[in-house]
Amino acid sequence: MSSALTHILSNECPVCHKGKVFKDKNIFLTFGLPKMNEYCSHCNYKFQKEPGYFFGAMYVNYGLTVAQGIATYCVAQFFFDQTFDLRIIPIIAVVITLLTSFNLRFSRLAWIYMFKDYTS
Repeated sequence: MSSALTHILSNECPVCHKGKVFKDKNIFLTFGLPKMNEYCSHCNYKFQKEPGYFFGAMYVNYGLTVAQGIATYCVAQFFFDQTFDLRIIPIIAVVITLLTSFNLRFSRLAWIYMFKDYTS
């Protein structure tokens, strides 16, 4: 599990672990829509199997976003007097907005790793 997470965070191909899934080298600090390679440059593994393949990755992305919003609330609540201060909402919105690009890439990589062919 930890090695798969390392490969996901390194943007590596799920089969050969040498090619890159996204054209951007760094999945953490990149802005804009992700540009994926269609095939792995080393083993020729096709990343997008069919049209609509990444619809399920939206659920992974949603789960990540909710978890980050809850974590941000848990950290930010210690800086305010009231239990739920409305000033926390913009803080959560900024954190979620800044992590959107990472979440999109991470969820697609996790989706590819979940549904790769483990038999070969």
